[in-house]
Amino acid sequence: SVVDFFFGDGESIDIAQLDSHKQVKELLDLSIGKNTQSLFDASHRVIGGNATDQALMRFIGEDVFQSLQANTEWAVTEQQGFNSANKFSQARIDKLGKTFYKGDQYVEFGLREEDAPKESWARYIFGICREIQKRGGDVKGFDAVFAGNVPLGAGLSSSAALESCFAFALNDLFNGNSIDKFELAKIGQSTEHNYCGVNCGIMDQFASVFGRKGNLMRLDCRSMEYEYFPFNPDGYRLVLVDSRVKHELADSPYNKRRESCERVAKRLGIETLRDATMEDLEKIKGDITAEDFFRAKFVIEEKDRVLAVCDALNAGDYETVGKKMYETHNGLSKDYEVSCEELDFLNDVAKEMGVTGSRIMGGGFGGCTINLLPDSLHDSFVKEVCARFNEKYGHEPQIYDVVISDGARLVKEAPKA
Repeated sequence: SVVDFFFGDGESIDIAQLDSHKQVKELLDLSIGKNTQSLFDASHRVIGGNATDQALMRFIGEDVFQSLQANTEWAVTEQQGFNSANKFSQARIDKLGKTFYKGDQYVEFGLREEDAPKESWARYIFGICREIQKRGGDVKGFDAVFAGNVPLGAGLSSSAALESCFAFALNDLFNGNSIDKFELAKIGQSTEHNYCGVNCGIMDQFASVFGRKGNLMRLDCRSMEYEYFPFNPDGYRLVLVDSRVKHELADSPYNKRRESCERVAKRLGIETLRDATMEDLEKIKGDITAEDFFRAKFVIEEKDRVLAVCDALNAGDYETVGKKMYETHNGLSKDYEVSCEELDFLNDVAKEMGVTGSRIMGGGFGGCTINLLPDSLHDSFVKEVCARFNEKYGHEPQIYDVVISDGARLVKEAPKA
């Protein structure tokens, strides 16, 4: 029989139309049993978000712009225990290999701190379990299978999608959704800090939890206040260009960038750089390193760009939105230095071809650019950027037409016993 997955806007999508949904369902039927599981979905962020939390705004990915219809799907069922000694105390996870890695992977782990798995991908899941428990939440044994079509290492926050979807699923399965969405985002952030070695901000997890179809979102990362902005740019398209230059965030200089910003904020006597002005920064230029100066310069200028983009969105002025995207890319490349040759090349091609706006996506050091362009330019841009990139670097980039989607949600509930 056909199973429909119901999204937040009431649409239903035939399970057979989505490979990752279908893979999850088939493997669950084999490993757990038919009609026993709930299926969950979470998105990733595509545009926006900067390398620190000091900047104010974020275009929400997947929740701002999602590259494909479905991103990270979870099927979770309560496990009745592997044996009497381990009943309700272990997790068993299958990770489908077709879209994430070469070859399927499987892991089992207990739910105590000393049970942390060695596999890096499994630590995201283990961390979510532990962070829920630290907050007094309940996590029992469970079986899970997941798959996804978010490219790894492309700056699309696949880890945040994984964390947010799993946190949402365990909250639904074991805690009656008693943990609020703000705390779910913080659980994902704490997982990165405590189990994955990345001292990240809250933006990616917030986007994956709070995303709303057809909307961008501005997030104040200090007060956690947020506001949605309708995004329906008639006559424009959003195209993600994946350079296929991969990065692992834990191994990148992300933490060093954040430390630079924290040093400057401390020198200014403020909590974060969102309270600083360029005039403030210029006054202490002689007291800090050139590197720290330029890192802080980007953050301070970016928060002003954020507010300018908000005004432009309210006015329906997508030309200004595009201009600010180019400015952000330049700042990320020259001041924050998180770009790379390939991403700068993609940005240059976009500008030469008359693309309205183009910028780095995500943490940088590889990954993608996001491009806002007129409908009429779409086909020629895709053809030209693929040909020129292939000529220069020996492989074509991956192209994604992106849309805005909802955040973490239940798409199919297990039948009641």
